[in-house]
Amino acid sequence: MKASDYIADFLEKKGITNIFELSGGMITHLLDSISQKTKINIVTMHHEQSAAFAADAFGRVTGIPGVAMATSGPGATNLLTGIGSCYFDSSPAIFITGQVNRHEQKGDREIRQLGFQETDIVAMAKPITKAAYLVNNPNDIPRIFEEAFKIATEGRPGPVLIDLPMDVQRTQIEPEFIADLPKPTSKIADTDLDNLIQDIKKAKRPLILAGGGVRASKSLQQFEAFVNQTKVPVITTLLGLDTIAADDAMRVGFIGSYGNRWANIAFGECDLLVVLGSRLDIRQTGADTKFIENRIIYHVDCDACEINNRIKGCVAIVATLSQFFEAFKSASQKTTFNRPDEWLAYVADLKNKWPDTTELTPAGINPNILMRELSAVSQKATTFLADVGSHQMWSAQSLQLNKGQLFLTSGGMGAMGFSLPAGIGACIATDKKPVVVLIGDGCMQLNIQELQTVVRNKLPVKIIVLNNKTLGMIRQFQDSYFESRYQSTYWGYDTPDFEKVATAYGINAKTISEPQQVKDAMEWLWNDENADKPTVLQVMVDPHTNTYPKIAFGKPITEMEPFSAPIGMEST
Repeated sequence: MKASDYIADFLEKKGITNIFELSGGMITHLLDSISQKTKINIVTMHHEQSAAFAADAFGRVTGIPGVAMATSGPGATNLLTGIGSCYFDSSPAIFITGQVNRHEQKGDREIRQLGFQETDIVAMAKPITKAAYLVNNPNDIPRIFEEAFKIATEGRPGPVLIDLPMDVQRTQIEPEFIADLPKPTSKIADTDLDNLIQDIKKAKRPLILAGGGVRASKSLQQFEAFVNQTKVPVITTLLGLDTIAADDAMRVGFIGSYGNRWANIAFGECDLLVVLGSRLDIRQTGADTKFIENRIIYHVDCDACEINNRIKGCVAIVATLSQFFEAFKSASQKTTFNRPDEWLAYVADLKNKWPDTTELTPAGINPNILMRELSAVSQKATTFLADVGSHQMWSAQSLQLNKGQLFLTSGGMGAMGFSLPAGIGACIATDKKPVVVLIGDGCMQLNIQELQTVVRNKLPVKIIVLNNKTLGMIRQFQDSYFESRYQSTYWGYDTPDFEKVATAYGINAKTISEPQQVKDAMEWLWNDENADKPTVLQVMVDPHTNTYPKIAFGKPITEMEPFSAPIGMEST
């Protein structure tokens, strides 16, 4: 059996329905086998980075590894940013790269390159993958591919890279049956569970911090049952925004460097914190962690290295979230938990005092209000995808997600250019149901070529370009620390007109610049003509619109700019 035929058959049997790629000489055997031997849909992108971001989103939405392919040399290296995004945000993915023929590889010779476009992509990718393989023995293909899928999905999900020389792809192999390896299990100490149960019962101001690991571990339903049982209110990280619906009575809000002010205050004042699917990184806690270490913290993570890393003194529960929820349910069967109504009322009062829609007083369109209005009309959207920058934080602060709606962004990598190609991956993953892409004018120009992929595949991707003619978050930083010297950030009148760009690609487009135009624009976005088509809405935002609230430099996360005196529970 030809090796590339075996790989095509293997991918289809693993449930792979779509592959994202940009063709090149060293993957032609693979592409031909997949197209001729399977029903897998091959989605051709216009940049390998875009293929990687699309695979990232596909993996997050489906829980099945997203697959991206690229040729050797520049094709493979162009995948690296997307591979890193998968690694940091725990997205299951398989990246398959073509490599030069084995006789063209430099091996141990002290030369830079032997074959044309020969590049050691395995060495480059190893630090940002769970595993990376160069397959020089064709008979290793069945074992390596089986291992790759297992590694990508088990424990903390992530990317695996497989580098295949061209002559290996066309070799005849006799594949052997590979038995499934046993899944690792872990035992949670009974004392930890008993103590957690008692600490939840005793707590006056408990909180759950829900991160992206809740969905990545495929344990959302168990998480919802845990919240309903314990009655503990929930704060979320950026990647955990979609773990609980906006109208859920137990949702507090989004925390972090640009989090909802009321949520950060609650974060700082809780007396018990249960961390689920979050690594407590610096964007969540700020640099000053002293404010959070003076309370009881239970940290559940399948990766022991993430616990007591930055935040010290946590009770470590090393387990997958699914294992934890199952063990907790068993240990607490006879336990009744009381809802902390006084604490919830206090948090509601904080929210009323500092609503997200009044943090800004911009000239023109208020982005936070825009997000609220967009949420209200986008009931058909399965997924909201935010790029990186000011609009990302406005989205996280103010989008009102319904139960079941997803929120995807590039968290750990923070890669500009993520949301448009990721929107393609998410739309295809949901059988071409509508998705909403939120993107700034700077980010839009990184992978703008994928507008053609949207059109060619007839994808109902709703693209909201927040055009402030600047890299707004950096411009805000320059105002604070560089006396408003806008080196490399402010484009002014040189910014493209994205309505005209979209029209050139054959996409219906519209531009608004005044608050009174927002309502009609929202209706236009989802009217009968546009509902199932790609559309671009360019929203002009004043260049000096800041991202607030924002953690103040050198301050705990409870103290945010613009400054307001924090109200402690003791003063009420």
